[in-house]
Amino acid sequence: MTIFHCASCGARLTADLRQIDEVPQRPARDGLPVDGVRRAPATMPRGFYAVDPDPTGAPFVPSQDQDSFIPAYPGGPSMNNEGIEMVSGGPRNTLLLHPEDMPDLSWLSTGEVNCCGAPGDMGPNRGCRCGAPIGTEMSECYTPYELHLVPGAVAE
Repeated sequence: MTIFHCASCGARLTADLRQIDEVPQRPARDGLPVDGVRRAPATMPRGFYAVDPDPTGAPFVPSQDQDSFIPAYPGGPSMNNEGIEMVSGGPRNTLLLHPEDMPDLSWLSTGEVNCCGAPGDMGPNRGCRCGAPIGTEMSECYTPYELHLVPGAVAE
């Protein structure tokens, strides 16, 4: 079992969590509301975390394959910047959690929220009460529903 704390101030951020060996397959979105909200089912079950080896979130960089409609990050939408297909150049090996496993995080100034939730495409949007950036929540209707912790932002 693992309990995560803020690496800046030491505040406890989670209850006991168990690690699973790999990121589960991201659930397909059918556009129907989940618990009254239009978003995908959560990637991670409550009480568990995994290390996500794929890049996630900002910054976004031009894709090497400009001839295909590819997701900008795993489970995410395609992203186009003035005719250039973009992919995530963000951090790898983020800790991936169910967003509700860290309920006391605050929204940071980059905590953009659209019609259904946070797209998570502008960098860390959730922080500790001390103000330290902790992670990036994705909860928009066209993104996965997950929380990626910034490498080094938390300690066990």
